[in-house]
Amino acid sequence: MKTEIEAFIDEHRALLNACLDGLTEEQARRSLVASRTTLLGLVKHATFVEKVWFNEGITCRPRTELGLPATPDESFILTDEDTIETIREAHREACEESRRATANLQLDYMLLGNRRGPLPLSWVYLHVLRELAQHCGHADILREQITKG
Repeated sequence: MKTEIEAFIDEHRALLNACLDGLTEEQARRSLVASRTTLLGLVKHATFVEKVWFNEGITCRPRTELGLPATPDESFILTDEDTIETIREAHREACEESRRATANLQLDYMLLGNRRGPLPLSWVYLHVLRELAQHCGHADILREQITKG
């Protein structure tokens, strides 16, 4: 079962990263909704998600030590240094780190570093899959508006 869940997570990781394919920097940063959500911001946020759940969650190191924003909302904020290339690479690296961190863990392994308290890896996997699926849907809609509009 772990292998199957990981395959679904990897599929959604790749889909979200691919939402930036063929876009200009301006298109990737274009804001079409009232929130901070942009295509580039979605991938940056997904990097935050990977690090929170699979780095902070497993190592119990605080977000400040990991160089992460305090809140999920802050993870959508783009800086002048954020480009399609840098955000995609950071996302790929975070996903690879997540794979390495969970490679030898079983689904019943308890992650102790989350703010909600101890959680089994199976719960974390399903939560991350749900979040990635939601953000892939957001990205589909934004991309359609950008490329068709």
